[in-house]
Amino acid sequence: MDVLSDAIAVMRTGEPSSNRLRVGGEWCYRFAPYAGAGFHVVLRGTGWLLTEDEPVQLSPGDAVLLPRGATHVLSATPDGRRAVPFETAVDDPAGGTDLLCGKYRFDHSRAHFLVESLPDVVHLPARVGEHTELRTAITLLGGEVHGSRPGRDAAVAGLLDLLLVYLVRAWFADHPQAGWPKALQDPEIAAALQALHADPARAWRLEDLAAEVGLSRATLARRFTALTGRAPMAYLAWWRMATAARLLRDGDRALPAIARQVGYGSPYAFSHAFKRHFGVAPGQYRLSPAA
Repeated sequence: MDVLSDAIAVMRTGEPSSNRLRVGGEWCYRFAPYAGAGFHVVLRGTGWLLTEDEPVQLSPGDAVLLPRGATHVLSATPDGRRAVPFETAVDDPAGGTDLLCGKYRFDHSRAHFLVESLPDVVHLPARVGEHTELRTAITLLGGEVHGSRPGRDAAVAGLLDLLLVYLVRAWFADHPQAGWPKALQDPEIAAALQALHADPARAWRLEDLAAEVGLSRATLARRFTALTGRAPMAYLAWWRMATAARLLRDGDRALPAIARQVGYGSPYAFSHAFKRHFGVAPGQYRLSPAA
């Protein structure tokens, strides 16, 4: 199983969306916080991203990901005091700056640690010869958003999914010594993660997982915890609950079937564990509005 794909899938609650906007003059737009992740790409021109941290200057080809959907401002200058809601923006055909903006809808109550480990602002400057897959996806997406060719909607949806993966991959490539990027490059720890994701219903013990990847129990526990921030069995318990939450929200599978799929022998044991984790019973969670 692909851990990054699973991490994205378990958080998603809807389809991504995007807009391409041409702006000119002293443009300045405010983005309200939302349950998801936002992104911006400067296709042409320059601008500034303003958050509670230091302003980030954006050049042509730069991409920015905001994994937790924090409030922010995009502006022609580092002064965001005149910001107006982005929803009021009007396309200016004569403008000198071309922006691609969008968002992914996520439920952060089941946010994967891999995604949560990203900084509040992931800035990926355009550099010649670097992250060629990301640059290709940006070029293709920019061409499709305002187009009217047959298959446009399917192309945009697919390219938005690719863009998110490439944004995260690019940040991982730029930070190979960080915890999760390093974990996914560590052969044994990556294999352990893949094993847990592939079969969360298995009655895993630490010694079983260690034998699966060819490490001692102590070495596996130490390296896994250091790189992912969770002990192996604690990570498994969390992954089971996150997977169950997605199954409850995204389908109509019966509770006993979900319990078995995530490794619980009875619906009662599963319900008890789920309520302890999320604060509500599985049935209530399924009926409650999506985050």
